Parts: sequence; C-alpha cells; structure tokens
Amino acid sequence: MERLNHNLAAKPVSERLGYLAFVLTACVFAVFFVMPIVWSFANSFKPAAAALADPAALFSKAFSLENYRRLEHVGAGWYVYAGNSVLIAAGTVVLTVLVSVPAGYGFSKFRFPGQSLLFVLIMATMMIPFQSILTPLFLILKVFRLQNNLFGLVLIYVTFQLPFSVFMMRNAFDAVPKALIEAARIDGASQATILRRIMLPIALPGVATVAMFAFLNSWNEFLAALIFLSDQNKFTLPIMLVNVSSGIYGIIDWGALQAGIAVTMVPCILLFLLLQRYYVRGLTAGAVK
Repeated sequence: MERLNHNLAAKPVSERLGYLAFVLTACVFAVFFVMPIVWSFANSFKPAAAALADPAALFSKAFSLENYRRLEHVGAGWYVYAGNSVLIAAGTVVLTVLVSVPAGYGFSKFRFPGQSLLFVLIMATMMIPFQSILTPLFLILKVFRLQNNLFGLVLIYVTFQLPFSVFMMRNAFDAVPKALIEAARIDGASQATILRRIMLPIALPGVATVAMFAFLNSWNEFLAALIFLSDQNKFTLPIMLVNVSSGIYGIIDWGALQAGIAVTMVPCILLFLLLQRYYVRGLTAGAVK
C-alpha cells in the first residue's frame, strides 16, 4: 500500500485523477454485479414472512433454512435436480475437452488438404442459432433412443460447445513454439507423448477456459433440457427454477426461489474462483504471435 501511494504521488495530477476515476468506476460496477448475488443469498436464509416483507430489508435478524426445506418438495426435490445438473455438466466438460483438445492440436500443428475450409465450416456453425436445429436434433436422438436421456442431452450440449472449444484450443496450441515440438521429435517422442507431456501443460489455461465455458453453459441451459427431457426425475436446476418462479395459482414463493437461485449460483462462483487464474490467459492465448 505504501509503495502504491508513493507511485501515485510521483505521477502527474492528470494521471492520478484518471486512476481514481478508474477505481471509482470499477467499484460502482462491482456493486451492481455483486449486489444481486448478495441479495439472493441473504433472502434465501430469511423466514418466509421476512422474504415477503415490504419494504424488504437486505438482512434479517432471524436465520432460517425454511426456504431450502421447501425446495425439497418442489417436484422430485432440489437435490435430485442438482444431481442431474452435476452429471450433465461433468459429462459435457469431459467430452468437450476430450474432443476439442486433439482437434485443436490437429488444426494447429498439422497440415492436410481442405484444412482451412473444414475449420471455416466448423466456425460457421457458431452463427446458426441452436434453437433452429432443436427439431432435427430431437429426431436424431429419437432414432438412437436417446430422447429423455441424460447422456443424449450431454451429446447435445457437447455439439453446441465444440466449435468454440476447437477454436480456443487451436489458438492455445498456436501459442506454443514449434521449437519445443521439434526438440521432442529429435528425442524420439511420439505425437501422443508430445501432446500429453509438452503441449497440454503449456496449453492448460486454454483447457481450463474450455472446461469452464462448457460447465457454465450446460449448467445454466434451460431450453434444450426442457425439450429433450420429459421425465420429471431427470429435470435440471434451471427447469426447477422456472417451475418455482411460475408459482401455484399465480402465487410465487419468493423465498424458495431465492434459495434455488443460491443453490444454482454456488457451483458457478466456486468454479470461477478456482479457475480465474487461467481464465484471462486462456482467452488471450494465441492473440500475440
């Protein structure tokens, strides 16, 4: 802190004012982003009466798990939906990484006929709204008897994630110097060894970024889960939240809704805090040659 104050004091007044303006702006935006999270968590631990109070207070003197208990009676129970969401998100992350890593490595370090055209076609699929292909995907899953199946939904999410993931991994591998690969080949390393021992540790930020995006998108996705799943016991947390927000006879249980939002947010926040050190490096990999 003393060093920061010294550096600020040594700078011109215009730079100091600019720095202070930046800090104030960042604080304002931080409040806007953090406040809804704090509000949801605070309301989830309030008694039902306090959650519905008008005017509403941020914190309540009474601490209660009543809202979370009521979530157990929503459909099959929030823990069932949470388990389904975890299985789907974990499967999506694993399959996305297993496919995108070798695909990105191939596009980055190998040359083959039609490579550029194939890569452009893969990237072009990102411009197609996934809602427009839900019906064909449903028919395909029906042919393979994977409708109303968690694994079938995982395959759908992997399909949506692959174009972006392949693009990210290609950029991550492009940032690795070719001299390292050539040195490994001189030492007799195979392609699998080069990928596993040399490329992956260096491209780990890209892998972490791909995994985080795959998890967040599959964890929060609602429409595909609603269409491809018909068994209530296989629903995910976003579907549960919509059911809670719809209410019974137009009466919404705001306390239970805030508890459901809190349950949904916790894994996302923990994952981001765990992988934030890799996130920026993964997004900018390959940007500078």
